[in-house]
Amino acid sequence: MVKPVGTITRGTTGHNRLRRCDRWVAAVHGPRLRSVARPLVVDLGYGASHTTTLELFTRLRRVAPEVEVVGIEIDPARVAVAKPHEREGLSFRLGGFELPVPRPPMLVRAFNVLRQYGEEEAWRHWDALRSRLAPGGVLVEGTCSETGRRAVWVGLTPGGPETITFAARFDAFERPSDLADRLPKTLIHRNVPGERIHAFLSDFDRAWAVSAPYGAHGRRQRWLAAIRVLSASWPVPARAPLGGAARWRLGELTLPWEAVAPR
Repeated sequence: MVKPVGTITRGTTGHNRLRRCDRWVAAVHGPRLRSVARPLVVDLGYGASHTTTLELFTRLRRVAPEVEVVGIEIDPARVAVAKPHEREGLSFRLGGFELPVPRPPMLVRAFNVLRQYGEEEAWRHWDALRSRLAPGGVLVEGTCSETGRRAVWVGLTPGGPETITFAARFDAFERPSDLADRLPKTLIHRNVPGERIHAFLSDFDRAWAVSAPYGAHGRRQRWLAAIRVLSASWPVPARAPLGGAARWRLGELTLPWEAVAPR
C-alpha cells in the first residue's frame, strides 16, 4: 500500500460548517457533475467526523443524482470511525494528496487542509491535485472559520486557478477585510501593500463604508450596495452562475482569480 501523502490536520469539523461552499458548488458546478455518468467527487481531509462529507453527498445528490462521493483522510482512526456511515454512493478511505480513488474525480473539495503548509508547499499541492482531476474537473480549495460563518475558497481547473469566492454570514464580520484570515495559503501572506489582494480588500472596505446608509435596511442591503460600488473598478461577475443578485444575497462574492493573483 502506498503511504498517504500529507500531514494529519487538527480534524476540527461540525454540522453545516461547509454549507456555504456546498451551496456554491451545487449551484456553480452542478451542470459539470451532470455532464458525465457516475461523476466522482472527493472530499479530501474531512477531519475527525464524517459529518461534512455526508452533508456534501446529500446536497450534491439533489443536483446530480448519480454522483459518488469518497471521503479521504490520512488518519486511520478517523477512517475507521467513518466507515459505519457508508452507503450506496458514499465511501471513506485512507489516503492523502495522492487521491487513492479508482478513477479521476470530476470535483475535489479540500477545505481547511492547506492551512498548515507553507506557501510554496501549497502551490505544489494545488498542482498535484489539479493533475489528478478528470478532464473538465475542478478543485475547490479553501478555508473557513470554526463555525463556517466566514470562508474563502478558490476554484481551480487542470489549467490553473480560475475563481476566488468570499463568503460570510452578515453578522460575522465588521468589515469585509475581516475575511483576510481565511485567505488561501497562496494569498494570505500577500495581503500587503502592492499586492492585488490587498488592494481588493481595501477597496471592499471602502465600498462597505460608503454603503453604510443602506445598513438602515439591513446588512444584506449594505453588502449588495457595496458590491455595486466595487463593480465600478473590479471585474465582479454580474450574471449566474458566479455572480448576480441571487448569489450576492447569500453573502457571496466571486472574482476571477487573475484579479487578485500574486504579482
